[in-house]
Amino acid sequence: MAVTQLKNCVELPLNNEDLSEIIDKAKDYALMHGMTMHSNNPFNRNFVRISRFTLLPTSFPEKEFLKAKNIQITLNNLIHKVAYDHDFLTSTLQSTIKADEFTRKLYNIYKTVHKEGYTQTNSVGLMRSDYLLNGDMKIKQVEFNTISSSFGGLAPITAKLHKYILTELGHSDKTINIPENKSINGLAKGLIEAWKLYKNKEAVILFIVEENTSNICDQRAFDYVIHEVNPQIKIIRRTFKEIIKQAQLRPNKELIVGKYLVAVVYYRTGYEAAAYTSEDVWSVRLLIEQSKALKCPSIQYQLAGTKKVQQVLAQPGVLRRFLNEDEATRVREVFTGLYSLDFDELGEQAIEMAIMEPKKFVMKPQREGGGNNIYGDEIRSKLEAIRNSRDRDAYILMEYIDAPLQDNYLLGPNDQEPQIQSLISELGIYGIIIGDQNHVSVNEQVGHVIRSKPFGEDEGGIIAGAGALDSPYLVK
Repeated sequence: MAVTQLKNCVELPLNNEDLSEIIDKAKDYALMHGMTMHSNNPFNRNFVRISRFTLLPTSFPEKEFLKAKNIQITLNNLIHKVAYDHDFLTSTLQSTIKADEFTRKLYNIYKTVHKEGYTQTNSVGLMRSDYLLNGDMKIKQVEFNTISSSFGGLAPITAKLHKYILTELGHSDKTINIPENKSINGLAKGLIEAWKLYKNKEAVILFIVEENTSNICDQRAFDYVIHEVNPQIKIIRRTFKEIIKQAQLRPNKELIVGKYLVAVVYYRTGYEAAAYTSEDVWSVRLLIEQSKALKCPSIQYQLAGTKKVQQVLAQPGVLRRFLNEDEATRVREVFTGLYSLDFDELGEQAIEMAIMEPKKFVMKPQREGGGNNIYGDEIRSKLEAIRNSRDRDAYILMEYIDAPLQDNYLLGPNDQEPQIQSLISELGIYGIIIGDQNHVSVNEQVGHVIRSKPFGEDEGGIIAGAGALDSPYLVK
């Protein structure tokens, strides 16, 4: 259980008069500056609600923040090399694809396009590496996201909101501790550079989106930044259902969607099985992968971001396949314990450890998007149920990161009288990369986000309402 407590940037609690006034100001700032989402349950395009956010920024050790930023380019390069190492991807995912249908179907698309030869040799990555502080105040990587890495559009607004709030509370001198964040500019740059590589000014960027997109402001931020940089670039948004009806490949492998030639495909959905509602969706995903359009991510990038790959990379000596000794050492520093549940001696040892002390671990399937992990005593029950089944190969085991707590107020559309809560905060670092088998043309670290959730919440999804947008307040 987490017991370490981080010191707040201002003394809490705020007195009731100040708190009531500052909450009104904070919510109005969020509304006026686009920290909002479409209403859902039911979804309604004509209404928005403010996104959940923290009233104050979260204290975070400056040294560890800089470590996470400085290692991002190496991690981008690592995932890129993994994605283009066919033998490694194939051997690493063999047990997983036997147990997990979703990963198997992704892998089958990969196998097809690899055998045919990539029509588009370049891949595009808008990545995010996520970290928790451990009890020793050192960062440990939670996961590496290669598809639909969200909140780059809202993170910069959150930092500005926190600077505004500190100033309104009489602490303008402390705003210098909130680092500048231009994540949306950097992420948009990744799509712009990919569009340039296609070398056709008439071609568009295609966003593949959910049927009902609640997190619209985060996504639309791309449109507006790209328009400011180059108004000539047109962005279209289509669901998988629409693409099934509209997409076709020309004989030269150009991707046509409706009346548009597509230069870049950016997936804001497609990271979980629920997005693939029919075999037609899988077929159109293959068609896109066979096209000349640059994909963000390509199928090999998506597979390189699976939990199984993360677990295998943490095994002794594996990083040296892709990185030099100095790079490997720095990456190993941020890894936590990761264990296979395959049918072998190491898998049996991992299961024994987790059954004996389940609260020391998190059980993870090959999924993104939150709400999929297994915690605590449920790990024991799950492992006992699947121990003799191939289903266990679909999971990995990760050591539970004993993150420090920090007090804060959480604000959202339904909060009446916010109370101080103890929160756990996760730092995400964004990166962009573009390259092929032999050459990387773009590789940058482009910003950050913090997402915080109440202590005791296993899942911290902001869209689901448990987590909140946050920003770092750097401390020595």
